Amino acid sequence: MSKYAATIKWQRNNEDFLGNNYSRVHTWQFNGGTEIAASASSHLVPLPWSCEENVDPEQAFVASLSSCHMLFYLSIASEQGIQVESYTDQAEGVMSKNPAGKMAISKITLRPRVTYSGSNIPEHKTEESMHHLAHDNCFIANSVNSQIEIDI
Repeated sequence: MSKYAATIKWQRNNEDFLGNNYSRVHTWQFNGGTEIAASASSHLVPLPWSCEENVDPEQAFVASLSSCHMLFYLSIASEQGIQVESYTDQAEGVMSKNPAGKMAISKITLRPRVTYSGSNIPEHKTEESMHHLAHDNCFIANSVNSQIEIDI
């Protein structure tokens, strides 16, 4: 069993908390020392109480799923002797009501674009199979109820 930790910090800074006029800007700190500026999504909390430049939890959720998928894909390619030169994913999450009527990231679409080099460049069917295997093994994908599509 592995454990993962993050420290989330927020401070009121004399704002009108009870009047719902307070900043949702906060930080995420990780054990390696990385600190990320975070905020509620400006789609959900209007400016100036959110910050568009900061990462919001919904974006981080989509990014974590995409990152997990990519890391498994790279591992599979390496094991199969396929030289990957670059991997880019324009991942997108959609928020809507789930079957219980609660707002949720209901669908995530991954759009991985992979470039290869060398003599062992996979055919499209092989690439699809590798993405399916990566999805099946992704810890984050196995942890969520969101519909996940892979558009290659």
